[in-house]
Amino acid sequence: MRRTIIIAAATASLGFGAGAANAQDSGAITQRVDRLEGQMRAVQRKVFPGGSAQWVQPQITPAETPTIAGPGSTNPVTDLTVRVNSLEMQLQSLTNQVEEGQHQLRLLRDEVDALKRERAAPPPVAPAANPDLGAAADAGLGGSVAAAGASPAGGSGLQLPASQGGPTRADRVAAVEKPASGDPAEDAYIYGYRLWLAKLYPEAEAQLKTVVQKYPQHRRASFAQNLLGRAYLDEGKPSLASIAFYDNYKKMPDGERAPDSLYYLADALVQLKKPQDACKVYGELTDVYGSRISGTMKVDIAAGRDRAGCK
Repeated sequence: MRRTIIIAAATASLGFGAGAANAQDSGAITQRVDRLEGQMRAVQRKVFPGGSAQWVQPQITPAETPTIAGPGSTNPVTDLTVRVNSLEMQLQSLTNQVEEGQHQLRLLRDEVDALKRERAAPPPVAPAANPDLGAAADAGLGGSVAAAGASPAGGSGLQLPASQGGPTRADRVAAVEKPASGDPAEDAYIYGYRLWLAKLYPEAEAQLKTVVQKYPQHRRASFAQNLLGRAYLDEGKPSLASIAFYDNYKKMPDGERAPDSLYYLADALVQLKKPQDACKVYGELTDVYGSRISGTMKVDIAAGRDRAGCK
């Protein structure tokens, strides 16, 4: 009888000790969960200052798994499990919100940087008495611009009026001679080319856009669109240049300057730090216009591919 009482007392003591240990462990876990929840609320206040006290749920959330109540489902361990699951869901939602905010911030920074580059003032240009008319061949003018633009004394027709304070921009624009060959489209393009040659890029861009809009069927439309992109490049606006070059290739693929536009498009993409896209453009240029590419352009393409790191 005494032995039975001793065993019963020992069993009760063990049960009490186990219960006390479980209670102690449960209390420690509860404190940790309370601390985690407090930290989560602090993070929410930091990320969303002045926001609602309720947590802002993302628009897309994982499907909730229903909890099946069973015997003992209201014990402390089950309650702690529910609270930990809630913490995990809040952490996932917070991570999604932060990543989306970082992505939007990167996009805004890229747009601001592009606007800064486009609005940067062009460097001051000293007036040139005799611009290099050899660039006329690259612009597709051949000998026509030399004949139309050269003065009887062998100048370029871009002589600037003398003034004590130096020529103003209006003086420089007025000094660019307007041709009068009888072909309005030809004259409009040559005038835009001369403005570009004089480094009057905004005026040249406006003139070249007019050529494309007024004479879209004229052969000079392809020349004007290509030279528009080059003016943007020279002005330090590779984003606008890439659009101009792509439009020339897309809208006038049979134009005489469509291959040149693809070549300069790749150059603009390299400046925009998109070498992989530039490599694709070089491949497109070779595939589509392989028979029309001159030996000089082939050499330039090979050099461009090296600069872009094309394989």
